[in-house]
Amino acid sequence: MPRATLVKQLVEAFSKMPVIDAHEHLPPERDRVARRVDVFTLFDHYTRLDQLTAGLSPKDQERVFDRDLPLELRWKLFRPILANIRFGSYARPAFIAAQEFYGFDDINDETYAPLSKAMQKANKPGIYERVLVKKCGIKAALTQQARTDYDEDYLIPVMPIDTYSAVFNWEQIAQRGRQIDDEAPESLDEYLEMTREGLRQWKTQRVVGLKMTSRTYGTPDRAQAWELFENLRTGACASLPDLNPLRDYLLDCMLRMAAEEGLVVAVHTGMWGDFRTLDPMHMIPIIQRHPGTRFDVYHAGMPWVREAGVIGKNFANVWLNLCWCHIISPMMTRSLLSEWIDMVPVNKIIGFGGDYCNPVEKVYGHLLMARENIAHVFAARIEEGLMDKDDALELAQKWFYETPKALYGLSV
Repeated sequence: MPRATLVKQLVEAFSKMPVIDAHEHLPPERDRVARRVDVFTLFDHYTRLDQLTAGLSPKDQERVFDRDLPLELRWKLFRPILANIRFGSYARPAFIAAQEFYGFDDINDETYAPLSKAMQKANKPGIYERVLVKKCGIKAALTQQARTDYDEDYLIPVMPIDTYSAVFNWEQIAQRGRQIDDEAPESLDEYLEMTREGLRQWKTQRVVGLKMTSRTYGTPDRAQAWELFENLRTGACASLPDLNPLRDYLLDCMLRMAAEEGLVVAVHTGMWGDFRTLDPMHMIPIIQRHPGTRFDVYHAGMPWVREAGVIGKNFANVWLNLCWCHIISPMMTRSLLSEWIDMVPVNKIIGFGGDYCNPVEKVYGHLLMARENIAHVFAARIEEGLMDKDDALELAQKWFYETPKALYGLSV
């Protein structure tokens, strides 16, 4: 059988499987339908970076997304940039969405205006159900907006660990204490008890995990943390730098609490800005100190995909999440998966997370690319006699659904 035919068959079979979308930034649907949308909604989020690096000035990008300006003017600014980014993997989900949901085979001079009208007509209650549930087959989407007020029962919150661990001045500490216990904490231990109560309150609001970032944290030291806390409380110190011993200690305590409260810790690694600071290897000492805490390593550590794979192989409390990866680079994702299957127990790999905010339509395009990438990897291994088609389907079911469901304890 030609490989292209096998890939097509696998993608079709994958499309019938339930999906746990293991990382999104989706707001409640009511927020999306309250926004003005047009063709540029499909080029929001990650494609903004490609627009800038392709030569669109920050000022002109602001104008492109300023919906008080005429659509025609904004298109003229955007059109030459689109020619430079349209073949990139960040842009592909926009074209998939235009075709699948609005019936436009391309986004160009003739289609941008009618496509905008079609999007505006469709931007009403029910769009999430149509895109996420019916089209994508998503049973649950783990979403991060630092909020828990979702009406949609399939949107499951993951909250930022920095809500309690990142403290820089006394007013922050006092305010957080008042939110939990109506008064400011009088000691570091009291603040930690308030933090635990905050985690328990989140659990009653369906929160299943905490989100942190891989950085060069220091070794936790209770004595140093206590001293800094007291300095802030008494006014001897007005503020602390971004990374400091108090933050290191609070983070460490919260990672222990996460294990005790049954919360998964998701970790942003790799891509974004000065990505040197986001190396997944920064997490190794933390993972070793907290063997009972389950860590979900996001974005495959890109570009440190081999290092992330070794971390997943070596530590029983680490899972590897392909969220965002399929649109960062399909080829890198296929390559890393070929190596990871050799190296990492397959029940530790999570296959998909869209990682979008307002352009919900692009989740489908990203999911299609994920299915294609995984199908290409499996097809190659089938040809080599390393697995058969039934193995491939069983493994895909794990990655798209069973593994994230089990890790996060979802009842879907």
